[in-house]
Amino acid sequence: MLKGMDPRLSAEIVHVLMLMGHGDDLVICDVNHPAATIAAETTYGRLVDMAGCDIPTAARAILTLMPLDSFVPAPVSRMQVVGDPDGVVPIFARMQAVVDLAEGRAVQVQALERFAFYEAAKRSFAIIRTSDSGPYGCFILKKGVVDLPEL
Repeated sequence: MLKGMDPRLSAEIVHVLMLMGHGDDLVICDVNHPAATIAAETTYGRLVDMAGCDIPTAARAILTLMPLDSFVPAPVSRMQVVGDPDGVVPIFARMQAVVDLAEGRAVQVQALERFAFYEAAKRSFAIIRTSDSGPYGCFILKKGVVDLPEL
């Protein structure tokens, strides 16, 4: 355990976040997402579980350490509702509030069709699966630059 760090962040999650570079993508998903299958194709190569968390709680913890990319118009992607591309489910607003608060600004979130989302997830750095029951709890966060002082 470390001071000042959310206790939900396991050593493996912190390790994954430290390995990621600017522009790398991180998937945070619910239990319905085919996470284990897709995770095998990511850079990290295996699934990371964040049991006991819903998606907003997991994202809130992760975003205390990881900034979102400010060089792209939409640093967050989510899955569209199948059969209703303009459909909205409660998790969308909950995540919007989390990312906006974490960044201190309005963050654009883009919607991806289900299979386009799966393809994007395969190209991500890693997948973190929460205990969230969904539905449509599938988000991709693009890592930004951490502004550090010179050594």
